Amino acid sequence: MYIQAAIAFLVSLVTVLVITPLVIKFAIKIGAIDKPNHRKVHKNVMPRLGGLAIFIGVVAGYFAGGLYDQKVTAISIGALLIVAIGILDDKYELSAKVKFAGQLVVAGLIVASGLTIDLLSIPYIGNFELGMWSYPITVFWIVAITNAINLIDGLDGLSAGISAIGIATIAIMAGLNGKMLILMISVILLGSIIGFLFYNFHPAKIFMGDTGALFLGYSISILSLLGLYKSVTLFSFLVPIIILGVPVFDTTFAIIRRIVNKKPISAPDKSHLHHRLLALGFSHRNTVLAIYAFGIMFSVSAVILSESTLWGSVFIIFGLLIVTEVFAEIIGIVHVQYKPVLTLFKKLTGNRSYGK
Repeated sequence: MYIQAAIAFLVSLVTVLVITPLVIKFAIKIGAIDKPNHRKVHKNVMPRLGGLAIFIGVVAGYFAGGLYDQKVTAISIGALLIVAIGILDDKYELSAKVKFAGQLVVAGLIVASGLTIDLLSIPYIGNFELGMWSYPITVFWIVAITNAINLIDGLDGLSAGISAIGIATIAIMAGLNGKMLILMISVILLGSIIGFLFYNFHPAKIFMGDTGALFLGYSISILSLLGLYKSVTLFSFLVPIIILGVPVFDTTFAIIRRIVNKKPISAPDKSHLHHRLLALGFSHRNTVLAIYAFGIMFSVSAVILSESTLWGSVFIIFGLLIVTEVFAEIIGIVHVQYKPVLTLFKKLTGNRSYGK
């Protein structure tokens, strides 16, 4: 099985390396391009159908890995629908309502197939049957994670790299726990993403677009569901969220930033994680690498959390909250004057170099 997984990985990687130049030409021909504006970092018109190349690589890996023998029909149909939505959006720029409706249809298909979370176990309290709540919770889970990757698609190679880090983490955890289906899907996705990064890392020749962002987000949501299938403990429920720590971090502080600055939550701005690092003097490439390192920190924490005791899990989660808050204050992601933890530390220690 491990040899077959390695073969599937290589087939996916090579397929994407070969097919991406053709996808670049196709995207330009049909007008699936990304034009620069005041909120975007890139200065030139770019093809943005790169997710199609990733998907083709996954299809090649699907057959090379023998997944056609597995019961993944609903998952495969869902992937096709998500990719179709992404292609249409990259070409025609669909409204948010249309994309959301399409994602609900895909999530409903997965839930109808029986892939749901039915039982939640809370330490020292007991088990809770979710009953009818399992359906909306699972739908919300799929839709939320599907959109998570799209939220950090702001620099060359950023979304693809963060997705690769998250999926590699899932692959490691699946391998450690003997979950071969999750491992196989993960390595196929990983091979496709790495192949795509040859063209997407700075300076990029193509963007993944919504085709890639939605497909990778959907894939991560399904992988996490397969790991949580039917029953889940409270802390293991947090593991996929921690794996997606970078988009969760960026989105959470974007909401806080808009509340603190008294702006609508949906209002666009240029104060996201990558914007702040660029403003601090990081180069495009170093900004992406720094965010990769941030993502690896979350992934390592998730792996440790999955193997920890109850109190070890509490300590890891509390530590992550403190580290992310301090990091957010240092880079000024909410506001340059928003530094509650650093200010408190300054008051407790008398060190005036903090909180400025």
